[in-house]
Amino acid sequence: RCCPLSPTGAQTTQLLVQPPWTPAVLWDRVTLTCQGSGTAAATTWYKDGQRWWKGSNSFTVGDSGTYTCYRPGTGPSPAVRVLDDSLVLQVPTLTLLEGDTVTLRCRV
Repeated sequence: RCCPLSPTGAQTTQLLVQPPWTPAVLWDRVTLTCQGSGTAAATTWYKDGQRWWKGSNSFTVGDSGTYTCYRPGTGPSPAVRVLDDSLVLQVPTLTLLEGDTVTLRCRV
């Protein structure tokens, strides 16, 4: 396993999650940050597939749902789902390969 297929030098929009655990849950006070080309004010946010908000490149999530962001120069980000569950098994948001050691969190 190596790299995603994309044109050489192509940039993509990224959606960073803090704290860096998957799945993201509301009671972790999740902050989403959109990274891509252009100014932060050009960021458009989508929640559950619907245009939701335009403005800042970062915010703290207040409602569960599936979030994406869009930056004019680099397009849409991958989706991030934020849950409102009371029992969650979480893994780090790193790319894992077979044989890697990983820390799991079981949270109630």
